[in-house]
Amino acid sequence: MPKSRCLQGFSLALLSIVVLLTTPSTAAAALPGCAHFYTGPIPDRPISGGHGNGQVAPAYSVSDRLPPPSGVTGGLGSDGRVTFTFNRVAGAAAYRAFRNGQALQWISDWGQPTLTVTDANPCQGAHYQVYAMRTDDSSAASAGQLSTSYRLNSSNQLASFALAAGTTFSYRVSAYNDVAQTASGYNAGTGVCAVDARIIPWGTRFYVPGYGHCYAADIGSWIKDDIVDVWFPPGPAADNWGIQRLTIVVE
Repeated sequence: MPKSRCLQGFSLALLSIVVLLTTPSTAAAALPGCAHFYTGPIPDRPISGGHGNGQVAPAYSVSDRLPPPSGVTGGLGSDGRVTFTFNRVAGAAAYRAFRNGQALQWISDWGQPTLTVTDANPCQGAHYQVYAMRTDDSSAASAGQLSTSYRLNSSNQLASFALAAGTTFSYRVSAYNDVAQTASGYNAGTGVCAVDARIIPWGTRFYVPGYGHCYAADIGSWIKDDIVDVWFPPGPAADNWGIQRLTIVVE
C-alpha cells in the first residue's frame, strides 16, 4: 500500500506538471482566427489591367514623427486577455494601440505608473502595434511612428514580428484617391497604401511595380486577403491604374 500511494502521488504530481506546462499552448490554440473587420459583402475585383502615371512613389518618410514606444512586454493571460505595457516616449501626450490595423485603445498620459493595453477579445496571429502622439487629439500631425508588430509566440508572450525583406506576394493591386485621414491617423498621400493588416502589418514597406514604394498605413472595407490599395492624387490616375495582378516585394 505505501508503495502504491507513492506511485499514485507521483502520477498526480506529474499530471499537474504536464497540465501547467501545456495550458499556455492550449490557450493559444483555442483563440479564434482573426476575422476581417468588415462583415458586409465584398464585391469581386477581377483583373482589369491598367497602368501608372509614369512617376515612381518615393519612400514615405516618418522621420519627423515621434519615435515608437519601446519595451513592449506582455502576453496572453489566464483570463483569456492579451495585456501588455510599454515605455513612455519623451514629448508624448497620448498613445494609440491597434490590433490588425483597428483601433484597440487610446491612452492619455497623465503620469500613471504604467501604460497598459488590454485586448479582451484576442485572436490567433493578431498584430499589435502602438504609437505615441504629441497631443491628446486625433490630428494627423500628432501621430507618431508606428511600432513594429508584436505577436504571441509559442509561449503566449508578445514578441516582435516583421515580414522578411524580399518576401513576395502575388496581389491584386487597386487604387484609391481619398484625401482624408487614414485608419492609422496619418493623412492619405503618395506612398501610403492600404492593406489587410492581418497579413501585412502596418509600417511594412514594400515595392509595387509601376507604382513605387508603399508604406502600409491604412485599411479598407474591401481590402481583404490578396488586395492592396495604392494612393493617387485626385484625378484620372486612380482610374487609369485599374486592377492589376502584380508581385509586390517587402523592402
